Amino acid sequence: MGRTHATGPVSGKRSGKASGQRSGRTSSAPSRAARWLARLAVLAALGALVVLVLALGEGGLEVIGAGLLGLVLCAAGVWWFVAHRGAVRLFGALVAVAAPAGVVVLFARHGLWRTALVLCLCWAAALGCARVALVRSRPQREQRSVAATRPERPVLIMNPRSGGGKVGRFELVERAERLGARVILLDPDAPADITVLAREAVAEGADLLGVAGGDGTQALVAAVAAEHRLPFLVISAGTRNHFAMDLGLDRADPSRCLDALTDGEEIRVDLGDVVGRAFVNTVSFGVYADVVQRPEYRDDKAGTALALMPDLLLGEGVRRLTARVDGTELDAQQALLVSNNPYTSPDVLGGAGRRPRLDDGVLGVLGIRVETAAQAADLAVRGSQSAGLRVMSARRVEVRADAETIPVAVDGEALQLPPPVVCTVRPGALRVLVPRDRPGVVAPPPRVNWPRILALAFAPTGPTGGTGRTGRPRR
Repeated sequence: MGRTHATGPVSGKRSGKASGQRSGRTSSAPSRAARWLARLAVLAALGALVVLVLALGEGGLEVIGAGLLGLVLCAAGVWWFVAHRGAVRLFGALVAVAAPAGVVVLFARHGLWRTALVLCLCWAAALGCARVALVRSRPQREQRSVAATRPERPVLIMNPRSGGGKVGRFELVERAERLGARVILLDPDAPADITVLAREAVAEGADLLGVAGGDGTQALVAAVAAEHRLPFLVISAGTRNHFAMDLGLDRADPSRCLDALTDGEEIRVDLGDVVGRAFVNTVSFGVYADVVQRPEYRDDKAGTALALMPDLLLGEGVRRLTARVDGTELDAQQALLVSNNPYTSPDVLGGAGRRPRLDDGVLGVLGIRVETAAQAADLAVRGSQSAGLRVMSARRVEVRADAETIPVAVDGEALQLPPPVVCTVRPGALRVLVPRDRPGVVAPPPRVNWPRILALAFAPTGPTGGTGRTGRPRR
């Protein structure tokens, strides 16, 4: 196979060896380890309570109060810094830094640091054990896969500038050609239509389409692959590679993605749709979508965002969105994020920014409305329980606004679309070819549910040492 130089616009799971077809759902019966971890979580939480009670006369309540006050002031300071300019922004930055520093100084000067340390350790142990217990106790549904035949005429579209030049750094063109692939190398200085390139490749007999580039480029070619029911190969040569990460691919070495051409398996994943355009990750409305419209954003993301935020949040440029999420109305949202399958809850530390699955057939929806420092503090303290944050899932999202067009960011690409803008999901629409040997994605920890933890800790055991079930996988 040879290389084709093309002009084109620069748009910006689980591991295991499968033979034949693999699918199924393991038993939902909690394991012995899950029950003991739940018990340890309860004990650690009780330990934190005991430490607090014993330290009442030695500053226990002061530790809790100072910690909460520091968190509230830090969140308020961040809001003032983001939503204002001039002296108020400077004051906000000082408050955001001084609040946590002041809490540390208070603990040190009044001898409260030992109590604070023990409380933090106990509570951290409680949360850690609780999350691991919930992960181990929830049903684990395997990613369905089938053994893939080696493609005979694969065509790969590569963006040489994506990810800071990963295509050249990892010699992706040469490696792909050695494996029998035809490579279409984009020319960033002479734009062409990537969708047209993909359709031409199909017309010429391609039996696989792949992309080494950003998620926006991935989505364009994935739509063509899904339309023609061809397998699609993701090469993690972009900057962030969210789609590749959730597929379990190696983001540190994109050349490993090419192993799928010779030793691959095929999985089915969902494909998002926004007014007929495919997306693999997210569609953003509101503040973020407004920011990415600016040409200067590509070269100075942080500076552009800080310059625009005051107007977008509180000033003349403020924009409010209304969305209908299946049968639920969301009014006057400042920002709305619609994702191809839900991301983990934003108040789960370490899990945010990942999707546990890509084949659940639903959209994730995240709505934000924060207009004052008090609301920012409430969001910092209560997380997803705050009135300023809505976390939902749906099959259809319709976004409305009082304007002829509204800014929309589709997988990070800036667009202007006329409202209403409708987002849906196409379950199992995309055949993805992945290497058998891939790093995989660690399942993000779920949000801690203490009633569930208590039920798990004190669940009666059956004759098998579990909950009376054998734990045999159902097929």
